[in-house]
Amino acid sequence: MTENTSAKKEKGSFFKNLKLEFKKIIWPDTKDVAKKTLLIIVVTIILGVLIKLLDTGIQALLSLIA
Repeated sequence: MTENTSAKKEKGSFFKNLKLEFKKIIWPDTKDVAKKTLLIIVVTIILGVLIKLLDTGIQALLSLIA
């Protein structure tokens, strides 16, 4: 009986502590999220273009060798 009660207390305290930790989170506002999302999209496009250029350049060099 004691094991069951202590298990319930541990579970209850876990969720209580989890709720307290979630209250400490500082969530970003919509403007920040939009800026960072746009930045990630732009950086991803730039890196994709650079990788494509490198791939094309390496293929051209390999075709000259072969």
